[in-house]
Amino acid sequence: MNYISVDELKNAWIFKHKSLPISDNDKAKIKPMVTSRAKMLWDANISKQVDHPDFFKKGDWPENSSSWTDNGKWETIWDSETEALPELILEHLKWDNNTVVYYCTARDNVIETTWAIFKRCWKNFLFMDDGAILIAKKRKEATQFLSTGYFKIGYKA
Repeated sequence: MNYISVDELKNAWIFKHKSLPISDNDKAKIKPMVTSRAKMLWDANISKQVDHPDFFKKGDWPENSSSWTDNGKWETIWDSETEALPELILEHLKWDNNTVVYYCTARDNVIETTWAIFKRCWKNFLFMDDGAILIAKKRKEATQFLSTGYFKIGYKA
């Protein structure tokens, strides 16, 4: 088995928050990975050296400033009535709605879903904003969400 249910996630409340409801259909397509699978994806796509974004170091592509091309503020939009992701992110991530995406918060915490569902539920995901990186299957584009309320867009190595 590669996934656990959203209800088994240690912070499952983020997908059950009354102010940010998610349809049962979308919730079924938000798939937290089991630890072993999350570690494999993290090691292959994020870092073989560290287990959390707070500890990136030389040799990790997210630590390399040339990986990032621009940045912006997500928190003001998150706090507003606006439902869409910040425009800069949408312009950068021109993925098909059915593209498989991975929301990577730590080596043992990766959530798989589709781009369409992430776009609809991004405010729920952003309750976990501690340096989380959004990447997609077979794509180079990436976004990192920082707890400062800012994001970075760029390309993974």
